[in-house]
This record gives sequence, structure tokens and C-alpha cells, in this order.
Amino acid sequence: MNKKPNLAIVGATGLVGSTFLKVLEERDFPFENLYMMASAKSAGKTVTFKGKDYVVEELNEHSFDKPIDIALFSAGGSTSEKYAPIAAAHGVTVVDNSSAWRMDPEVPLVVPEVNPEDIAWNKGIIANPNCSTIQAMVPLKPLHDAYKIKRVVYSTYQAVSGAGLKGINDLQEGLKGNDVCKAFAHPIAGNCIPHIDVFLENGYTKEEMKMVNETKKILHDDSMRITATTVRVPVMSSHSESINLEFEKPFELEDVKKLLAEFPGIVVQDDVQNAVYPLARDCAGKNEVFVGRIRRDESVENGLNLWVVADNIRKGAATNAVQIAELLLK
Repeated sequence: MNKKPNLAIVGATGLVGSTFLKVLEERDFPFENLYMMASAKSAGKTVTFKGKDYVVEELNEHSFDKPIDIALFSAGGSTSEKYAPIAAAHGVTVVDNSSAWRMDPEVPLVVPEVNPEDIAWNKGIIANPNCSTIQAMVPLKPLHDAYKIKRVVYSTYQAVSGAGLKGINDLQEGLKGNDVCKAFAHPIAGNCIPHIDVFLENGYTKEEMKMVNETKKILHDDSMRITATTVRVPVMSSHSESINLEFEKPFELEDVKKLLAEFPGIVVQDDVQNAVYPLARDCAGKNEVFVGRIRRDESVENGLNLWVVADNIRKGAATNAVQIAELLLK
């Protein structure tokens, strides 16, 4: 794409949508025309971007009649199911942040540091993975390439911002002593809730199965054995994850640390003598994935433990989508 693209932001007034704009501005993403779209209730609102005011238009069947090259969607699954194919039929490349298209075999599921080559076979829609999956993929990729991962155990500690503005409000109210449960099944303040998304027949939540299935798709390996427990914790932003890995090949810890430190998008913070390891508060507002507590799992052969933290609205959503759009420009 030699000319500057015409860009649309769908869900422009939401938490991820507004972060799309921050990230586009920070990375100086080139564009010719910019269109802001959202649901009827947000239509008519004004959004300021790079010193210019844009009026949010209501998303409808004719929104993509005008020339648009790339559309960043963050407006929920049912909206994406309806409008992403309409956009794609008009020649738009959609980068979709919902879960609607992630496991569709015709749709690439992309983390730019991990599987950028998959973008090439898109048919107009590219899926942005789940926030908790994205940050795990960045360290898993170099380790899988080097040692071949046999088994993964995910345990997540996920921020309330993953549930959008309602989630943030539940925690803010809870910290004032008001138990509000608009986003979660139970009060979140002073609590850990092992329940993200809905429960499935196998006793796992949808969030847990997203991590299992998306990992296999992104790393192109269906033989990997994966299990997950995902937990909502009273933290505003940044998801933290304990990741336990079992490899086919032996490894040296120093080699693991070097591989991770040299991989794009990773910051290693691992100096336990000085209490240095990734913390949710420090990672908020940043675009990288932070890895620490790197140590052997001595209970199995070729086992490794990692602590992985990233801003779930940035790398877990908006930044990853913008990085995909940057690859589309190339």
C-alpha cells in the first residue's frame, strides 16, 4: 500500500476504541481519511484525534460504501459477525478485536511478533487474539521454536479493564464500599473470581478454552497439551499470568533468558535478589510484554515457570491490532 490508507475505527468511543486512537497517534500511523463509527447511542459524539474533531457516525450497512482500506473493529462479537463481512465485501481489510472470527479456519489469528506470515492468506478479515492469549504467545514463540513445547498450564490474574468500563466501575465502586456487580457475578473488590466469560459443558469457562484453542492456532501446533484457569482480580489494568511449560528438549536457564531478552516485544525483568519482576502497575500504559520469575520446574523433566505481565488494553488489544495494520501497510 503506497498511498496513505483511509482508516475506520469501529467502536470508537469504547475503552479499546479510544486506546486504538492513542496508539495510532503515538506510533504516527499514516492515514488519508479517518472515520469514527459506533452504535446508535454513541453516534453524534465528538472524538478529538491529533487536534482535529471527528463526529462519530452510526455504524450501518452503508458505512463501508465510501472508500476505506483498513477498519479496526472493537464493537463486540455480534457487531463483528454482521458488519465485518460487509466491510470485507467492499474491499476493506478488517482487523477484528472480538472473539467472533478467531477460530474460523478461513481467518488468520495474528500476533505480529509471532506469526506475521499468516496475514498473507487473509480474505478481508484478520482476527486479533484474546488479550490473555496475546501476551502469552510472545514469550512462548521463541521457546517453542527452540525446545518444542509439549504442555502448557496457564493460570491468569486478569484486570477488571478486560471487562470494559463496567468492570472498572465495579472495582472503583467496590473500593468505596459499594458492592456493584454489573460486570462480574460477585463483588470484585477484595476478591478473586475464578470465572471469566461463561461456563461451558466441560466445566471450563469460555476464556479458558479461548486460551487453549487460540494458542494451538497461533503456534500452528495441535499436538500441544494445554490447560488453563482464568481468574479476575481487583487490579485496574494489566493481566498477570503464571505460565508453566514442559518442553521436549532440555534447556539451560541462561539460554532461555537470552532467547526471551532478544525476542522483539519482550522486556525481561528478573532480578529476584532485588525484588525485580513484572508488576501490573508498572506495565500499565506500556506496549511490551514483561517476563520474569524465570525458573526451572523441578517437578518434571524439561519444565519451566514464567511470570508474564502486559497491559491488556494495549498489547492485549489495541496495540496488537495497530501492529497488524502496520504490517498491512507493508
